Amino acid sequence: MLDQLPLLLTGFVASFFSALAGGGAGLVQFPALIALGLPFTMAIATHKVAVVALGVGSIGKLLRSFKFDWRFIGLMLAVGVPGLVIGNLSALTLPPAPGKVLFGVTNIGMALYSILKPNFGVIAAPRNREGRGLWIGAGLMAFVGFLCGVFPSGPGLFATLVFLRWFGFDYQAAVASTMLMVALVWNSIAGVTVALAAPVRWDWIPALAIGGVLGGYFGSSLALLKGNRFIKRAFETVTMLMGAWLLLQGLETLQ
Repeated sequence: MLDQLPLLLTGFVASFFSALAGGGAGLVQFPALIALGLPFTMAIATHKVAVVALGVGSIGKLLRSFKFDWRFIGLMLAVGVPGLVIGNLSALTLPPAPGKVLFGVTNIGMALYSILKPNFGVIAAPRNREGRGLWIGAGLMAFVGFLCGVFPSGPGLFATLVFLRWFGFDYQAAVASTMLMVALVWNSIAGVTVALAAPVRWDWIPALAIGGVLGGYFGSSLALLKGNRFIKRAFETVTMLMGAWLLLQGLETLQ
C-alpha cells in the first residue's frame, strides 16, 4: 500500500490541475514516472494509459453540469484521430529534444498572450462555427491531435487555446470541451495505440488511475465553482510551468 501511495498522489495532482486548466497532466505525471525509475518509452506508454482516468473523472462531473454542442465536438474529435494515432506511434521513435524546445517556447508564449489580455476567455464570443472558419478550425484541431500523440506533456493546452482563440469559447466551455475531447476520447485511443506498441507498467496503472479519477472529478468541480477568471489564472500558470519544463528538458537533452 505504501509503495502505491506516491502513484496515487501523482495521478491525483496531475489530473486535478489538468482538469482546472484544460491540459497539462504530463507536467506532473510523466516526469514523476521517469523519476520513479521507468525508462523513457515505458514512461510514455504508462502515462498514456493512466491519463485516461483524468477524462473519466472530469467528464462525470461535466456531463451533469455543462451543455455540449455534440455535432461540433464530434467533428473536432473525428478530425484529430488520424494525427493522434500517427503521433503516438511516432513518439516511440522520434528524438524529442528539438520538439521540446519549440513546444516549451510556444507554451510560454501562450501563457503570456493570455496574461497580457485581461479579458481573454472571460466572456464567450462565438465565431468560426460554420463555413470556411469552421474547417480552418478543424484543420488546427487535426494538428493538435498529432501533437497530442507525439508529446507526452502539454498538447491538451493547445486544444484549449484553439477553442478559446479560434472558436471564441470562454474558459469554462473551452476546458470542458478539452476534457471531453482530449482527456476522455483522444486519451483512450492513445492509450490503446501505445499499449499495443510499447511496454506498459501495468502494476502501476490501478493507483495512477484511482488518483486520476479523483483528481479529474475534484478539479472539474472546482473549475465549475470558481468560474472563468479562476480557470484563466490556472491555465496561465500551468501553461507557463509546462513551457519552462519542456524548454529546460529540451535544452538539457541537446547539450
